[in-house]
Amino acid sequence: MFVIEVSEEDRRRTESLVDELAGRFTSVEDPALLDELTLYAQELPRSIREQVNRFRLHEPSGCVLFAGFRVREDRIGPTPSAWDAAGPGAALREDLHLLLCGSLLGDPIAWATQQDGRLVHDVIPIEGHEHEQINSSTAAPLWWHTEDAFHPYRADYVGLMCLRNPDRAETTLTYFDDLALDPASAGALAEAHYVIRPDESHLPKNRDGSGRLDAPAELIERSLARIERMSTAPEPTAVLFGDPRRPYGRLDPYFMDLDDIAPEAARAFDELVKAIDDRLTGVVLSPGDVLFVDNYKAVHGRKPYTARYDGADRWLRRINIARDLRKSRDARNGPAARVIF
Repeated sequence: MFVIEVSEEDRRRTESLVDELAGRFTSVEDPALLDELTLYAQELPRSIREQVNRFRLHEPSGCVLFAGFRVREDRIGPTPSAWDAAGPGAALREDLHLLLCGSLLGDPIAWATQQDGRLVHDVIPIEGHEHEQINSSTAAPLWWHTEDAFHPYRADYVGLMCLRNPDRAETTLTYFDDLALDPASAGALAEAHYVIRPDESHLPKNRDGSGRLDAPAELIERSLARIERMSTAPEPTAVLFGDPRRPYGRLDPYFMDLDDIAPEAARAFDELVKAIDDRLTGVVLSPGDVLFVDNYKAVHGRKPYTARYDGADRWLRRINIARDLRKSRDARNGPAARVIF
């Protein structure tokens, strides 16, 4: 893990920048804010920018952890009971903080089919989701995966900021660089044998139907049709790609069809899963910690924990970061729009 220890001076300077933005904007969904995020991110302390730039360019690890920021417990309010239940602006400063750090890596994106197109997501326990494969589950482990592995426009980085974690629930990680695979297996994994379907967070049952997205009806319908097509008739893909010596990865075993693939491809996948399981590590995020997972170089998940649904449960905020907005231009409502349909 690549760790950035934020000094007291850098923390104060960052908080001052966040306060300036919070004085200008009341929502992180404001297009004017999104247009200026990259500019404001360049006002973060140089020591932070320098280290993030090294992480981005040289890929020394599959994730980067910012340690030293803080969260005002009295300001954020209780952990919401649903992902659309947090009070307006309850975590505005924390969201701005997370977005500024993420903007050193790329541009934040959102999904029309996930949390109703919101840019910043709540990662919270939700009653009734305890055993589902979704980030609001608790009793079941959230199996390790590449975020939105099924989609060609998936994020390059997934950012998490911890607001509350009283039970010290662990985020799990494995880095593809750490895997020592048989060359024949690695070769099979780099061929298009594998089918990945959309995970549960993109399915209709997890949309709120509020109609808050401002987009032409045909774009919304195309989005829903695309997810339906990826669910019912997905195209096979490779799970390893890039430099064979330090491969990138793309997989979500819980949502993959493996019954009808070639025996050598199935054996290679079993070897990959075992290698990832054997090297799985855990990190406990504390309030104020910011973690960015390289979605090409690592898988992530979460160990189970017990939720009380009392307003004091684990609460993370999450964003997706893309290094190249243009690759998703056919699925967005404008060149600067962030929601992928």
